[in-house]
This record gives sequence, C-alpha cells and structure tokens, in this order.
Amino acid sequence: MRFSLIGAKPRPQNLPLRVERPHLIGLLAGAFIGASAVILALLTVLISPLISLGLVLGIGAGLYILTNLQAGLYVVIAMIALLPFATLPFKLALTPTLLDMALGGFLLVYLFEWMTGHRTRFRFVPAHALIVTFIGFMVFSFVAGLGHASITANVLRKFVELVISVSLPLVLVDVCRDGRFLRRLGTVILLCGVLQALIGIGLFLMNDTTAERLLNSLGRVGYPQGGVIRYVEDDPSLGERAIGTWVDPNAYGGYLLMIASLAGVQALSKHSLMGKRWIGLGVFGLVSVAVLLTQSRGAWLALAVAALLVAVLRYRWLLAAGAVGGLILLSLPFMQSYVARLTEGLTGEDLATQMRLGEYKDALTLIGRYPLIGVGFAGTPDRDIYLGVSSTYLKIANQTGLIGLSLFVLTLLEAFRYGLAHWQALTRSPEILTVWLGCAAGIAGVMVAGVVDHYYFNLDFHASATMLWVFVGMALAATRISVETPQP
Repeated sequence: MRFSLIGAKPRPQNLPLRVERPHLIGLLAGAFIGASAVILALLTVLISPLISLGLVLGIGAGLYILTNLQAGLYVVIAMIALLPFATLPFKLALTPTLLDMALGGFLLVYLFEWMTGHRTRFRFVPAHALIVTFIGFMVFSFVAGLGHASITANVLRKFVELVISVSLPLVLVDVCRDGRFLRRLGTVILLCGVLQALIGIGLFLMNDTTAERLLNSLGRVGYPQGGVIRYVEDDPSLGERAIGTWVDPNAYGGYLLMIASLAGVQALSKHSLMGKRWIGLGVFGLVSVAVLLTQSRGAWLALAVAALLVAVLRYRWLLAAGAVGGLILLSLPFMQSYVARLTEGLTGEDLATQMRLGEYKDALTLIGRYPLIGVGFAGTPDRDIYLGVSSTYLKIANQTGLIGLSLFVLTLLEAFRYGLAHWQALTRSPEILTVWLGCAAGIAGVMVAGVVDHYYFNLDFHASATMLWVFVGMALAATRISVETPQP
C-alpha cells in the first residue's frame, strides 16, 4: 500500500483517531494478558503464591505511583514503617529494596512534574543551603576515602540511598505547599506507625516459635532467617525485646519514638491529626507501649526529652502533670524490671553499655587521627581502627569528620530555629502548629537517641535515616506554610 502526503488534506483536530486494524490491537492486548498470566502461573507453581500476589499488587501500586505524586509519598511512608528491609523477591546484579523503588518512583514523578510544567516556583527555606552543603561534604568525604578503601557496588548503592534520604527535605518543602496535604501526610505517618506498633506488640505476645516462623517467612523478600527473635543481651532468660518487622530492637525503638512524639501532640491539641484528641491519646499509648517493649533505653530517654520539649514550648501544665505521672508509673510493680534496666545503663553496669564505652573510645581515637574530613564510608586506612560505633554523632564524625558532624547538627538545629523565628505565624495557624510541634519533638528525640544509637546515619539502616529527614522536611514545610498563610 502506498501513501502520499502531497496534497493530503489536514485531519480535523476534533475528530477521533481511527484505528485502521482494530483486530491487530486486540491480538496484541490478548497476547500481553496471556503472557502475563503464564508468567504469574509459573511464579505461583515454582516459587510461591504469595510472591505472585505481591508481584501483581506491586505492579499495580507502581503504576499508581507513577500517576500520583502524593500516592508515591504515602507508599514511601508505608515502606519505611512496615517493610523497611524488604527487597525484590528475585536476585538481580544489584537488588534494590522496596523502599528504594518507592523513593525512586516518587522522585521520578516529582521531576516529571517540573519537566511538564505542572510544577513551578521552587520553594526555598534557609535550611536548604545547609542541606546542600552537607550533601556536598558527604560526597567529598566519600570520594576522599576511596584512596585507602576499595568501593563495592553494595557500598555505592547504600551511600546513594543515604544521600537521597538527606536530600528529601529539599523536595518535601516544595511538595507540601498547603496545610491540607501536610496534615494528610502526618496522618498517614501515624496510621502506618500504629500498624507497625500493633505488629510489634502482637509478635511480642506470641510464643517465640510462632513469632520466629512468621518473621522467617519474610526471608523471601530479603529479611534475615533464623535466630530472628531478639533478647536482652542475647539471653532469653533476661527477657524478649520487641522488633516488629524492623529486625533490630534499637532501630525499631528509634523509629517508634518519632511516631510517639508526633502522636503525643495529637493527644493534646484541639486540632489533632486524628480528628479527636482521645484517638490521638490511644495512638500515643499504643506506640509508647511498643517503645517500652523494645527495651531500648535510648528510645525511652529520647521520648522523655521529646515530651519535655512539647511541655516547654506549648503545654506548660505538662511539666507538673508529667512529673507526678512519671513517678507513679515508675513505682508500679510491673515497671521495676524496666527501671532496673535503665539504672544499669545509666551507671554502666551492664555488658551492652560497657561495650558502647569501648566503641566510643576507639571512635575518638579515629577522630583524633582524621579530625576534619573523616575516613569516608568504605573503610579505614589503619588496621587498629574501625567505623562501627553505637552513636550517630561519632559515626558521622568518623565518616565525614568534625566538619560533617557540625553541618549535620546545624541542619537539625535550623529546623528548630526557623520555626521559633516564626513562632507567631505558627501559633496563628494551630492546625499547622500541631504538625510542626510533633515533628520538632521527634527531631529532638532523635538528637538524644543519637548519642547512644547509630541508626540515623548508617548505610545498613536506610529507613531510619529516611524517616528522620522526612520529619525535618515536614517541620520546615510547616513553618513556610504558616508564614505564607494569609492572616485575617
């Protein structure tokens, strides 16, 4: 068949496109559906029906993410909360985690919005300069460290994950342009958090054999198998520690303390994200129980400091009520084992604390040798020093030096300074203040927990770092929204 464009009449724009061979389109669609059904049937028979179902749901969720920016962000929050270490169920040269894929989809849609003109006027806040500088220095330390340690594909992937997590506030301030979306995001965080708390409590109450079997089933998506249940000092006689689906009880406690900080404000505010203060109180109580069951003393102290910040900034009556309530709670019989464990940690009597003190000494030795830019992320130049240390601050100083540590601390403090500098605007927007205060309390808790835990800047705990920077981004966005909100 020959075609000629010479003298051809232009096709009217309002006429529908006519398909010349509709039967061919039908055959192609049928072939695609048939091939998909065969692949799913093979996966069901050869691997697992659960994997097949997960693949169908994953493809559907992925397609939805690529059409909706907000949905993409919600999926990121859900992955952080529920399956922080899950990977694809099949091996690739470089197997990404589900959180990687969710973040990638979210950022891809965000870039498409700019490319297509659906998003204009990027929203800046002063903290952006610090964040960009911190990221640049992280990259500099990473490259400089390659002079004494060879890089692997796995280390490179995890470093890129960390960089993406730190850069999230740049995107979130621009994405969260109105109070309605910001509050909806906070609600999603709380709902996912309370679901994870229920999982953790449920697994804790089960007998160990059943809980172990359930957690081992996650091995199909990259989770560790065998010996998953955790105990105090790895001794079953000293008691179990709640872990949920977070593998490590301290990382689990570090995540939950942020959720509890946000939920605690909802229990106090008339403008609760949960609609009613009593619902917020229920969420706070449930998540707090899960924090207690983790036996993470750093999370306990961090949550107390978060509550203190909320009391000082907004609800002064909590100072007296909290002191009385805390004394009553600590005097209850069932709390005595937890009080004893906290006392042992504060006095340095238990093995875990003594090991931490040894790590701190070695970390200070490393910092003394490489004080300015650290040793990077791939390894150490000297055999008698190492990167592992149970402190976020010392870990950052080890990897990026005192300069990187200063940038990290200044960035977190800027989230507070920016909000307090516009405190009047926040108080005139109580619905926004509820979000800012909850996120600020969570950040304050992280800054305390970071003294004795390293999960907020660790290549192996991507979800913990991501959740921290989500809170930073939301706090900055809340302040900017309150400033831009017209006052009556």
